Amino acid sequence: MIQETHRNWAGNLTYNTSQVHYPTSVEEVQTIVKNCQKIRALGSRHSFNQIADSGENLISLALMASVVSLDRVANTVTVEGGKRYGELAPFLQENGYALPNLASLPHITVVGACTTATHGSGIQNGNLSTAVSAVEFVNAEGEVVTLSREKDGEIFNGAVVGLGGLGVITKITLDLQPAFDMQQVVYRNLPMAALKDHFLKIQAKGYSVSLFTDWRNQNINEVWIKSRVEEGGPTIEPKLIGATLATENLHPIESESAVNTTEQMGVPGPWYDRLPHFKMGFKPSAGKELQSEYFVPVEHAYDAMMALEKIQDKISPHLFISEIRTIKADELWMSPQYKKTSVAFHTTWKQDMEVVMELLPLMEAQLAPFHPIPHWGKLFTMAPEVVQSRYERLDDFRQLLHQYDPKGKFRNEFLEKYLYSSGT
Repeated sequence: MIQETHRNWAGNLTYNTSQVHYPTSVEEVQTIVKNCQKIRALGSRHSFNQIADSGENLISLALMASVVSLDRVANTVTVEGGKRYGELAPFLQENGYALPNLASLPHITVVGACTTATHGSGIQNGNLSTAVSAVEFVNAEGEVVTLSREKDGEIFNGAVVGLGGLGVITKITLDLQPAFDMQQVVYRNLPMAALKDHFLKIQAKGYSVSLFTDWRNQNINEVWIKSRVEEGGPTIEPKLIGATLATENLHPIESESAVNTTEQMGVPGPWYDRLPHFKMGFKPSAGKELQSEYFVPVEHAYDAMMALEKIQDKISPHLFISEIRTIKADELWMSPQYKKTSVAFHTTWKQDMEVVMELLPLMEAQLAPFHPIPHWGKLFTMAPEVVQSRYERLDDFRQLLHQYDPKGKFRNEFLEKYLYSSGT
């Protein structure tokens, strides 16, 4: 155990304990869990809220980051709980495999991303959790539990997006597909009005599509279209419903240098060097930004976007950029995409916590008619009872948590508030 002050990646949060355990084996994880009254698992610290926080003990699997096995029959890979996507992806490429999708940053842990339903983009792509086919975790009694899609059905669907509440995930198994090449192009200055009748058409233009806006002038600053390179490759059109093809690599924030962004201009490259927005070798600096994200059903995409546009004069001065993207529906109980394909409104804010926390209720109010759901790991101010009302399998999930953690060893203030609080 190491005692030191720990902060999250953005620096907006200091964890409420200095006691962090760094096991090197599953047996050590079991011993640590048995000996702690309260404990939470800590991933790559890319959450902006207290979901991973603890007032007593944290456990990091940073020293357990190996590839356990590559199954060429089942087409799966199993990794330890500390593995990051940026470390895993080149290994898979070398062995002829790919993951279905990646997040914008490849520096996050696989387990942390999956247990919070983090996502990439694509109208036909589920969030990163949907690639999970099995999990191994240490429960509150220190026992090793393995659940799989094949054997455990609905219970498995409840466990994948577990929010750290079932135990410490020591291994995770992901579905793979054959490695593929991709190319990406960027279009500049798409009028928001074009999305009224063409939102889904634009989202279907590529395997993964992201719209970036600073909400000024009813304009989408950039449209990033990432496509699989099939035989002959997709045709690159000079115009996209009013937007113009970029003639140089761009950063999502156009004033920033594109040196750390993944290659654009239609240049083919491996899947893992195109699906993220930023290069694998690029290490994002700590601090300088805050993030929020809300999901609404995709059929409300344009109306929700224009509802946010109405408060652009309030939010634009305080943000770096907002990203709009889509995620396919899934069957995972605590996923924001449970049974509904969603559009995500992700905002990267300047690091002024007080101002951001005043602006979030304004965004939430604008989105309220569309029943928004916040990302589990980002900033939001929605009332606990409202968040709970968005999850129809919440009672089932509570029962699942009780099964593996009857005394609440893995519960923290965040889970108590958003899973159990009555709001009264």
